[in-house]
Amino acid sequence: MGTPAGFEYETRGDDVVIRHHGRTATVLRGARASAFLADVVAGDPQLLMARITGDYRRGNERIAKQHPRNAR
Repeated sequence: MGTPAGFEYETRGDDVVIRHHGRTATVLRGARASAFLADVVAGDPQLLMARITGDYRRGNERIAKQHPRNAR
């Protein structure tokens, strides 16, 4: 799995706007925005934004669904 890229964030008052390749992916407000800003300082901002927006799963979802271990 490659490292996430193309994310950026902007603070607007108490809100945090997260964009992916220039398009708004999500807006965080209140406690989530505060927690995000604290976590950005402590970790990898690209990975954190990918996880928050749900854009971190790529490529193998269909293949993994067909694997015998995952068949139900």
